[in-house]
Amino acid sequence: MLSNKSKYGLKALMYLTGAEGPLLANDIAVTNTIPRKFLDVILLELSRAGFVNGKKGRGGGYVLARPAERISVGQVIRVLEGSFAPIACTSRTAYKACADCPDEAACRIRDLMLDVRDQMSMVLDNTSIAALKARQTRGERVF
Repeated sequence: MLSNKSKYGLKALMYLTGAEGPLLANDIAVTNTIPRKFLDVILLELSRAGFVNGKKGRGGGYVLARPAERISVGQVIRVLEGSFAPIACTSRTAYKACADCPDEAACRIRDLMLDVRDQMSMVLDNTSIAALKARQTRGERVF
């Protein structure tokens, strides 16, 4: 399940897509119904990951650090959440063997969950923030 942290991060990035200049965090929060303090934490993480640039002071705010076409939904979710793995033994970054599994190589549940992880990664990694914004602009339901 997509957490609010990832959902809000994606909404903020979509809102910044196509912006004419820096946008204030408060404007992003109010327009997208995101709790302001939570958004500040999210924007800090997105900034550290190189997705947004923030500038303080007069004329400041947030802008995308690179074109929205070059930011994938998968990249954003990994930064904000970590692994896509549905179970720990399928994680590439936070692997943990299942205590109740005597033979991981023979586990059919793990095989299926590896397929789920790989398919989910493929879809999310091949969907850019720009594509998500385009869906929203066409009136398709995004969130």
